[in-house]
Amino acid sequence: MNTAKILPFPGISPDFGLRTASRPELIQMVLKLQAQLDQELLEKNTEIADLQKKLAEKEAELAKYVKAEINKTANQPSSKQPEFDKNTGANRKKRRKKRRKGRVGAGNRPKPAPDVVNINPLNSCPECACDLTTRPVVEVASRIVEDIPAIPEKTIVSEEQQERKWCPTCSKIVSSVSEAALPGSDIGLRTLCLIAYFWVVCAISMPSIAAYLQNFFRLSLSTAGISRMMIRLGKIMIPVHDEILDDVKGGKLIFADETGWRVKGVLWWLWIFANKRSAYYWPDKKRGSAVVAKILGDAFAGLLVTDAWCAYQKIVCAKQTCMAHLLRKIRKFRDAYPDQFSIVMFYKKLTRLLDDGERLKEMRKEIAEDIFAHRLELLKKRLHKLLAWDNPSNILAEVIAKVARQEEYVLTFVSHPEAPNHNNYGEYIIKKGVLKRKVSGGSMSAEGVMAYAVIQSIAQTCHLRHVPFVGFLTQSLLHYIRTGNPLLLAEYEAKIATQEEEKKAA
Repeated sequence: MNTAKILPFPGISPDFGLRTASRPELIQMVLKLQAQLDQELLEKNTEIADLQKKLAEKEAELAKYVKAEINKTANQPSSKQPEFDKNTGANRKKRRKKRRKGRVGAGNRPKPAPDVVNINPLNSCPECACDLTTRPVVEVASRIVEDIPAIPEKTIVSEEQQERKWCPTCSKIVSSVSEAALPGSDIGLRTLCLIAYFWVVCAISMPSIAAYLQNFFRLSLSTAGISRMMIRLGKIMIPVHDEILDDVKGGKLIFADETGWRVKGVLWWLWIFANKRSAYYWPDKKRGSAVVAKILGDAFAGLLVTDAWCAYQKIVCAKQTCMAHLLRKIRKFRDAYPDQFSIVMFYKKLTRLLDDGERLKEMRKEIAEDIFAHRLELLKKRLHKLLAWDNPSNILAEVIAKVARQEEYVLTFVSHPEAPNHNNYGEYIIKKGVLKRKVSGGSMSAEGVMAYAVIQSIAQTCHLRHVPFVGFLTQSLLHYIRTGNPLLLAEYEAKIATQEEEKKAA
């Protein structure tokens, strides 16, 4: 039996007997209800029409006001601009804060002035193909497009004729100098610098560089020819390489690291020694302390930040062990032995100790020197007590031993404001070599890896100092052609600074 409740019509009493009503009565009810709904709908439509009319009036008023304000601003002198629109320092800071961090995209960077204006005529309608040749131009839409020059059909080949004359003073025949290429070379400086950029900055292999030059510039070079060019370039730029090392050694802080490098299948090592403005790469057959002594000497006046490799321990200087390395090793033990609660506690206590060291380092300027020394001594005692864990398990004892070997160099960063407690920066510098090794697999000769170390040192140092690598390399080689010696980085930076001062003065 169907027991569903029958809902009443709107406006009709719930107790009205629909079941007992006759057919005419039901029809009358429906018609009455329909008339009621039609009336309500008409009233709602009238209200909507009134609201739409008012909205249109408001939009017209707003458009009129905006147009007037735009015209007012456009005719307003720059000195009369409102305060919020002026390019003040405060407003610049506000805009910087609101600006999205990260890379600047093509849509929000400033557009340069056009070198050429291209007119794209509209001769026919793109919709119906109607002829529009004789129709007047209603509006011109404009946009700035940046593109690289067209790929040449072939490379530019020049014949460099050098005059030879007899010099009565020197009593010999002298020759003019061509600055198009290195002496005895048939490859121009621009091509040479481009290859160097591809090789070290972009980490492209030599076969890929040869393919790129062939496909885009119709220039046929063998990989052996490219290799010889880079080896020669590396030998020419050795004075700049030595200059970078002097800058690294002259600083107060050095980050060092090393990674494996295959030379004709034999394992070598690519070392890096870097500060915040210079990066020195050095290839060597050895991985021992003799390499560190050869590069930095037996003693160093500043602070050396490294991992826990024993080769760095013999040099006499202040040292900071990379705690990120040690904590990473402890986490591996912790994850491998989850039932060893003592390892978890050791990790927490060590990280808390390092955090306290960072806080003490930040407070150094705010507290007296004797108070700082006292608190630092307390931190060292905490570390020593932590490493003297009573009755540790065999696994924990192994973990403690790894830290205990570096106990002297765990808290050095607290006394050096410029030093971190990790070697992340050194790993960032060495990563350039790691990426190159993954692409090329190493080098085929000792001369090849040495050339890479020299050129990469220059490229990375230019990057750290915000100096254009290709620009410097070109000027340095031009100086070499004229004088027999490459232009040093310090000379190039001084030259650029002088040019900027002259521009400001003009």
